[in-house]
Amino acid sequence: MFVPMTALLRRAVEPDAEAIARLHISSWQSAYRRQLPDSFLDGLTEELPSRTDFWRMHCSIQSSAGQEIWIAEVDRALHAFTALGPARRDDEAGLGEIYALYVDPLHWNQGIGRSLLTHASERLFRQYTSAVLWVLASNVRARHFYERSGWAPDGAIKIENLPDGTELCEVRYRVFCTRLKEES
Repeated sequence: MFVPMTALLRRAVEPDAEAIARLHISSWQSAYRRQLPDSFLDGLTEELPSRTDFWRMHCSIQSSAGQEIWIAEVDRALHAFTALGPARRDDEAGLGEIYALYVDPLHWNQGIGRSLLTHASERLFRQYTSAVLWVLASNVRARHFYERSGWAPDGAIKIENLPDGTELCEVRYRVFCTRLKEES
């Protein structure tokens, strides 16, 4: 029988930045292995200082930008994080967006990601009637996770390019406030 792990969800603060950056890197290295070039994934470790600076800045401006970063802790250790706010693309004006949701690979399948996704969705639906997120088309694990939570692909696709020229195909998922509330 599956018993979800209980995590404390709280708003991220600047001192959380390095732990968020480390988790972000380790999640990419595990989740995207065999989807992205090994050389790219292995090189992410060298980006820890710049990613820490990125998350520190975003933790400090989150309220003023309408963005939120939430972390899930168990015994004061970071197990997951999410970033959310207004959608970033011009064609998504008026929508909320989950920019990132990552769980420490050592804690996958323990209910932490689902708790954080539910929390992020509830936060978005305080301001928006619909929300979107982008996921690698090849990331079957994440796609199934979002689909089990009521999100569905809406047909939008975008191509991003890594510094080495590798193309990443991403698909957009969407959920509507009323649909999510009906399913909970």
